[in-house]
Amino acid sequence: MTPPTLLDYYAHAGMMTAPGKHADLLSGLPTNLPALCQVVQQNMLHVFWAERYGRVLSDADKQPLDIRQVSHKLALMRHVDARPLTKARPLEKRQVGNCRDFSLLLTSILRRQGRPARARCGFATYFIPDHFEDHWVCEYWNAEQGRWVLVDAQLDEFQQGVLKPDFSTLDVPRDRFIVAGQAWQMCREGQAQPEQFGIFDMNGWWFIWGNVVRDFLSLNKVEILPWDYEIGFFTHRLEDPFPEDPAEIAEYDRVAALTLAGDAAFPEMRKFHSGDERWRIPVSWLEG
Repeated sequence: MTPPTLLDYYAHAGMMTAPGKHADLLSGLPTNLPALCQVVQQNMLHVFWAERYGRVLSDADKQPLDIRQVSHKLALMRHVDARPLTKARPLEKRQVGNCRDFSLLLTSILRRQGRPARARCGFATYFIPDHFEDHWVCEYWNAEQGRWVLVDAQLDEFQQGVLKPDFSTLDVPRDRFIVAGQAWQMCREGQAQPEQFGIFDMNGWWFIWGNVVRDFLSLNKVEILPWDYEIGFFTHRLEDPFPEDPAEIAEYDRVAALTLAGDAAFPEMRKFHSGDERWRIPVSWLEG
């Protein structure tokens, strides 16, 4: 069987983005990016922004954060409110999520429409001054422009009013969202300090490495949760120092470089992912 081309590969759902028996919820949606982002935003509520919108979350409200697969998220959305996604859900019925969930849903919708898309894990500069905040966005292939474009589906009108980004969230500049591999290289080259990258009190080398792993897996259509760590490439804790083994460092550098190497590195990246057991995720992570 001939391996899929890069654009064909990203135009089809993976294990986390497949809508399953709820695919009909992703049918009949608009095709322009502003409207699609609105669909995502009117069905989800970011866990860290909820109170600013006026909703106080219970522990039960936060349970969807642990759902990895879009099919299960859609099942829960339908259970709570059976209307199509084109109908804005009231605040109390929006599914609680985080940046990964906003990005994953948009990625799933685009792939359902046959459009190449992938979630990207890295760090945003537009949340806190002089800080690289842990974040996910969606990256889609703009055929007219012949390039990959970053889209922040989380930032609705309210959040943009608070953050006041000086760019379009439909085309996030590459120096405003730093993919994880670039963050790793920036720190390796002394252009930034590892402590600048993270969220809350979590930061440093191993936080950056965690996002490199998540971005690499996402490029292979395995979009794990931000707190998933039970795979072979997670062998360190956040408080551990930078490794001393040259071979280990070289391997980390290679993974980071592969996430940045562009489309030409697609065959090498796929081969590395499929040929190394340390990239395998536990079967239990695929619910149902």
